[in-house]
Amino acid sequence: MKNRIQKLCRDKRITQEELAVLCTVTRQTIISLENGRYNPSIFLAHKISQIFHLTIEEAFLFEEDIHELR
Repeated sequence: MKNRIQKLCRDKRITQEELAVLCTVTRQTIISLENGRYNPSIFLAHKISQIFHLTIEEAFLFEEDIHELR
């Protein structure tokens, strides 16, 4: 699963630490999400999407969706 977390944070000027606090996770979790080493739970994906006022589909791209874009 790909995500836009790094770009969203940069655009909204939110640090990894601030996002982690808002999501009640560690900064390391946010880093792992950004790097694609960790897929979020549906609860965490929903929380991140709400913070950025997006749908889950707008914040996260599933592998099937990426192949359809090509």
